[in-house]
Amino acid sequence: MDKKIVIAVSAAVIVVMAAFLSYRAIVRAPGTEKVQAPDVERTRAGIDPVKARENYQKEIEKSPASADTPKVQAAIEDLNVKILCSPAVTPDSLVYRVQKGDNLVRIAKKHGTTVELIMKANGLAGPAIRIGRVLKVTRLTFSIVIDKSQNILTLKADGNVFKTYRAATGKASSPTPVGTFKITNKIVDPPWYPPNGRMIPAGDPKNVLGSRWMGISKPTYGIHGTIVPDSIGKSVTEGCVRLQNSDVEELFAIVPEGTEVIIVD
Repeated sequence: MDKKIVIAVSAAVIVVMAAFLSYRAIVRAPGTEKVQAPDVERTRAGIDPVKARENYQKEIEKSPASADTPKVQAAIEDLNVKILCSPAVTPDSLVYRVQKGDNLVRIAKKHGTTVELIMKANGLAGPAIRIGRVLKVTRLTFSIVIDKSQNILTLKADGNVFKTYRAATGKASSPTPVGTFKITNKIVDPPWYPPNGRMIPAGDPKNVLGSRWMGISKPTYGIHGTIVPDSIGKSVTEGCVRLQNSDVEELFAIVPEGTEVIIVD
C-alpha cells in the first residue's frame, strides 16, 4: 500500500478516536454522569470485587438520582456479601493466627461472628484447623431491622446498610411483634411444632419453616425460610418473618446469636 495512503488512514483513525474520547469526556462531565448498570458477567469473570464495589459506590456518589441507582445499590449489596465470604482482607476484617487450644467455635465467639462465616471466608471444607494457620475474621458488628410496612429486612454492619432482603411478615390477625429483640437460637433444618399438632420434621412438605430458623427473644417468634416462595413480600404469616430459603441461609451464616433485631411498623 502506498505510504501516503497509510499515513492518511492513520490520521483519520486518530481523529475518530479523539472525537470519541471528547464525547465521553462531555458525557461524563460533572453533573451529567449516568450511573452504569452492574456488569454482572465481568464480576463473575474475576474482576476484583473490592475494586468493583468502590467503583459502584463512586458512581452512586456522582449521580444518586440516576434511574440505574437501585441496580447499582443491589450490586453493591451482593458484593458486600461476596467480599465478606471471601479471603480478601479489608479494613473491616482482621488476620488471626490459630493458637494452641483454639477451635472455630472459640474463635467465632471471641470475635462475635459465626463458625459458618469463618469457614466460608477461609475456604474451609470442615471445622478442623491447625496451629499457626492464618484466618480472616470479620470485625463487623451486625444488626437487623425489619420494616413491616415495606416487608423488608435490612442487614446492617456497624450501623450501615449491608444488604436488604424481601420478607413476609404477620397478617392483621397475627401481627409480627414490634420492638427490639435479640437472636436467641439458630437451627439448621428445623422441625416445626404446629399449634395443637404433632411435630413435623425438616424436609416434610408440610414444614413451613424452610431450611433455617433464627429464634428471637420474643418467645415462639423468629426469622425462618419458607415452602411458599410466592408469599415473600406480603403480610401473610402467623407472626414470624419469612425469607426465601437462599436468603435465610445467607443471613444465618452471617449473624451470630445475640444479634440485635429491631422490628418497626
